[in-house]
Amino acid sequence: MSYQVLARKWRPKSFREMVGQEHVLQALINALDHDRLHHAYLFTGTRGVGKTTIARILAKCLNCEQGVSSEPCGECGSCLEIAEGRSVDLLEVDAASRTKVEDTRELLENVQYAPTRSRYKVYLIDEVHMLSTSSFNALLKTLEEPPPHVKFLLATTDPQKLPATVLSRCLQFNLKNMPPDQIVGHLANVLEQEMVSFEEPALWLLGRAAAGSMRDALSLTDQGIAFGSGKLTETDVRSMLGSVDLSFVYQLLEAVAGGDPAAVLEVVARMAEHAPDFEGSCDELISLTHRVAVAQAVPDAIDNSWGDAERVAALARAISAEDAQLFYQIAINGKRDMQLAPDPRSGFEMLLLRMVAFRPAAVIDDSIDAQSLQEVAMNASADSTAGEVGDSVKKSPEPRPAAPPPAPVVEVKPVVAEVSAAPPIESEPARPAPGVAAGNNNSKATAAALAQPTVENWPQLLEQLGLLGMVQNIAANMALTRVEGDHLEFVLDSANASLFNDSHRDKIRLALQNYFERELSVDISTGQPPGETPAMRQARAARERQLQAVAEIESDQRLQALISRFDGQLDRDSIAPLDS
Repeated sequence: MSYQVLARKWRPKSFREMVGQEHVLQALINALDHDRLHHAYLFTGTRGVGKTTIARILAKCLNCEQGVSSEPCGECGSCLEIAEGRSVDLLEVDAASRTKVEDTRELLENVQYAPTRSRYKVYLIDEVHMLSTSSFNALLKTLEEPPPHVKFLLATTDPQKLPATVLSRCLQFNLKNMPPDQIVGHLANVLEQEMVSFEEPALWLLGRAAAGSMRDALSLTDQGIAFGSGKLTETDVRSMLGSVDLSFVYQLLEAVAGGDPAAVLEVVARMAEHAPDFEGSCDELISLTHRVAVAQAVPDAIDNSWGDAERVAALARAISAEDAQLFYQIAINGKRDMQLAPDPRSGFEMLLLRMVAFRPAAVIDDSIDAQSLQEVAMNASADSTAGEVGDSVKKSPEPRPAAPPPAPVVEVKPVVAEVSAAPPIESEPARPAPGVAAGNNNSKATAAALAQPTVENWPQLLEQLGLLGMVQNIAANMALTRVEGDHLEFVLDSANASLFNDSHRDKIRLALQNYFERELSVDISTGQPPGETPAMRQARAARERQLQAVAEIESDQRLQALISRFDGQLDRDSIAPLDS
């Protein structure tokens, strides 16, 4: 017996076997069970979503010898003939090959005659939008008032091309694209019954590649089984589709977040060895960035369909929300520009390099000494000091003479308080590295204090290392626990260690060696830091500065006088320290 492709073998034979399209099935089932049948039905939707399948099942329901119902028996002569495509009372017409008005007139010549052996004569016209204007005109009168033994079932992928006169004569049902999870569930059921071994990630690749079409998904599954010699594996399906391994996409985003263009190009070079579809790789990068942004906004909404929720959550912690949005926007625009690149790889590389280049970061000229930087910062702080508190209070409008004024409502605009650093955290001037000339005694004392690494000065030392991105995030969550000569031991907070690897350790060690101008060895273990990490210290300082800012605003006598006079209220959430 010849092999039958999966898309034909597993075509649903009843409404119960249909996957998805519940909104259409419910309306048809209720109409059949309550004998409220229309004479013309129009099914619209993209390819492979079930338009023709539903039409054939509906024809079975209408002509089943057991009676009109939503559950045809599937065993009577009429049901078998329709299933095998040999029913004389089901006239299937491909409008794409019969566009002339003469074809339509010939088709309608026998409308007035009763069906040969069935209850209804059913006209199933596929791709009906391909009919010419004259053909539609010839069809209109019959479509509006057909004989009682005739039913019209029309299907199209482009309902916009149908005349309004045709649309108004039909009950229209719009079939939706299949979501990947529905496709994956159906493919798993089919493969289990076909006794074909498979890996679930391979099914997700097929489900996404099908782009909402169940028929395309089954056809791709047939191709994947042939490609994999009777089984479906993720590696084989990726190779067949030309899609990239997701591990490369993770590495790319991590390298971009770390501000390491060399690592980015290295990953792209390794990807190129597998001849990937770089436009598809861009789609995967966009999808991952979207999932990272969702994880940052709503952590409980992380999609774990790939089994990588933990890694997505780790990326969400390592990348700021602003950077995630920037990366997404650059990827979306870069995908459009890839068609203009000389080749897909160079376009993909430029997209990634834009992410690294346009990521906001402080750029400092090494030729400027620390004292000059301090003076510039102090001048900028003085220029940006908030105005008088009284100017930020909006008075109520003047009352009208004809009526007494309503109770005044005073709105206090956001107030920015100039707050010095919290007392527990010592505010140091800019700390020069060894060898940089100090401008005053404080700078000299600071340079002396940072001449050697110690457990106590690690937070101040970290500020001088110039680390960026993910490496800086990892270093900020470490505590220096032991110093023996040129050997330093750190403990990294385990809650922030999921993305830590040897390359991060090497970059931290190199930054320390450059700062102290000598060889050092660094050992980083994960666990619970015994003391306060720079990140914890910074968070504590921010809380203390916020409390101090609120206290200073609340103690302002002019503000209290305004609040008392106009019965206003202070919006404490609008108060922020000047350096926040």
